Formats: sequence, structure tokens, C-alpha cells
Amino acid sequence: MLGISTLCLHHEPLPLALERITEVTGSVEVMDEGLHRLETAEPLLSHTCTFSIHAPCRGINLASLLESIRRASVEMMEECFAIAAEVNAPVVVYPGYFAWHEERDRAELQLRCSIADLSRAAREYSVQYAVENMWNWEYFLLKTPAELPLIDGCGFTLDVGHAHQNHCLSAFLDHPAQHYHLHGNDTSEDSPWGVGKGTIDFGPVMEAIRKSGGSPMIEVADFDEAVEKLL
Repeated sequence: MLGISTLCLHHEPLPLALERITEVTGSVEVMDEGLHRLETAEPLLSHTCTFSIHAPCRGINLASLLESIRRASVEMMEECFAIAAEVNAPVVVYPGYFAWHEERDRAELQLRCSIADLSRAAREYSVQYAVENMWNWEYFLLKTPAELPLIDGCGFTLDVGHAHQNHCLSAFLDHPAQHYHLHGNDTSEDSPWGVGKGTIDFGPVMEAIRKSGGSPMIEVADFDEAVEKLL
């Protein structure tokens, strides 16, 4: 089933966004930031749909060389896991970034430490989590398939638009993912256009989703553009 991310209604309160989205699909990903920040699972418990949760990412850095920042980032993810456990929702997380090119190797080690911490927490809460590939910003980790060993031991979320912007979508499609973010772009920027807009060939994408059994989520900026792909 194609789901919809609350990103397309992020300017509206979460209860209203959920009401509108659940009228058209039974699968919803909550963008856990801004007006949709989840302090508890309560806003989700009145709905019978299948949820996933996109964990907070602004101000979060699982690869930070500042150990206190890394630990605090892990703690934020653990809080998200606790809420996700109440609604049996998988969680999507960002891999983090480095501040200086000379620090990349150390940042990779820090990310591996965070993955180990998160995997322990995921077992404790009995939730699944998957790390998402990033868009074309030079300081991000996990922009290409060659970096997938950094997240050994956890799931993978393939953001199709991010991969396309980095000119490696076809290579990423060779790696089964547990979760997929679907949106379009023309590689010039990370703009969450509607599915089918831009220069992405979604035929191979949908075939990869069918083969992997992963969960596809429409993650676009406009509600009408999200809904039109469900009709």
C-alpha cells in the first residue's frame, strides 16, 4: 500500500493532518518535527492505520565528534522508539554529518557507535529502524551505496529523490530496502516534487519495491500531489 508522509501537511496541526491523510490511505508516516512533534503516542492512538515515524533530524547528529551531542542525539532517537513501540511503527533516522573533511573517518566511527546504541534500544523496545540515504550536501554521510557498510546491523530507507540527486539511484536499487521515500526532482536540488515530476524513471523504482517488499511512502510538499498518486 502506498502511504503518505505528513510532510505535505506540515503547516497544519497533526490531528488535522492525520484526519485528512487517513481519509485517502491506511498508511501514514509522521514527520516528527515542528507542528507534528510527538511528545507522546496519544495523537496516533485514535487511528487504526499503519504508522511509521520519521524521527527528528534538525539539530540531531548521530555522527557528531562531540560525544555529548552524539549521546543526546541517541537519546532523542530512543524517545522516538518508545513512542513508536506503542503503535508498532518502524522508525526512519538520519545518519548524521561531519563538520570538516579531515574529520570524516572519526565521524564514521561515531556513527557506528550510534548504530550500536540504537540497535540495542530497538531490541529493548521491539521496534525496527532504518537509516536513510542523504541528499547532495558534501558533509552528509550515506550518500552513495558504497557507504552502506556504515549501517550494517540495521535497516535501510531508500530516499529515491536523494539518490537521484546524487546520480546513484540505479545502484541503490540493487540493495533491498525496508522503507522507501518517493518524490521527484531534476537533480538540481532536494525539492520534494510530486512523484512523476522531474527526471526520475519510477518504473525501476516500483519494481524494486515489489521485489523487496519494502514499504513505499509518498514524501512530497503538496497534499494534492500526494493524493493524486493514490487515485
